[in-house]
Amino acid sequence: MELTLDTIRDIKLYQNKRGYRFSVDALLLSSFVNLKRAEKIADIGAGSGIIGILLAKRYQEAEITLIELQKSLAELAERNVVLNNLEKRIKVIKADLKLHPFSNSLLHRFDLVVSNPPFRRQKTGLISPTNEKAIARHEIELKLADLIQASCSLLRSKGRFCMIYHPSRLVEVIDALREKHMEPKRLRFVHSNLKTEAKMVLVEAIKDGRTEMKIDNPLYIYDEEGTYTDEMKALY
Repeated sequence: MELTLDTIRDIKLYQNKRGYRFSVDALLLSSFVNLKRAEKIADIGAGSGIIGILLAKRYQEAEITLIELQKSLAELAERNVVLNNLEKRIKVIKADLKLHPFSNSLLHRFDLVVSNPPFRRQKTGLISPTNEKAIARHEIELKLADLIQASCSLLRSKGRFCMIYHPSRLVEVIDALREKHMEPKRLRFVHSNLKTEAKMVLVEAIKDGRTEMKIDNPLYIYDEEGTYTDEMKALY
């Protein structure tokens, strides 16, 4: 692989130049997490490790598990963990969630599970000719039901699940969560600017939570001049 070395905040990250690369979604999801404290965090579909590393910097006592299907990305995640001196607190597991039986040390142990999963159905949109990108963006290897099932298995009771997804599939997300006794508790819609419809939605659910939902203020990426809003500047 031909790699680039990129920097975001105080983090350095190797990425495949022609493969899947993290986007603003990673920053949006990591900032959406609002736990005061977390001891055990899992990131499903961790890619090159960006979200897990961001959360490790924020929750400095947390142990973090990065779960990634693709070998190339799992290897990059391991390299990035070492690059950021976090190998004592972050471990990487290469696993297919449909086939991988979690060990007892992982089951029902996590305070928080996060995911920036593929949200396009297989026969919608253009599928990238690069396998790494295609699998990361389309439901080729990880479907929504598999993601929710795995998250439920990892979370302790009252643990939280946070994800970023496409608004057109929000009803599917809510139905899938509630089927596994994970109650949607907080939503935040992400818009390009004040005049556009939501392009993404951030979702928080609580395992075995009570029925009640809060809708946060919308997040706008660009202002009227087409530059980042103050909130987006702060994320970077």
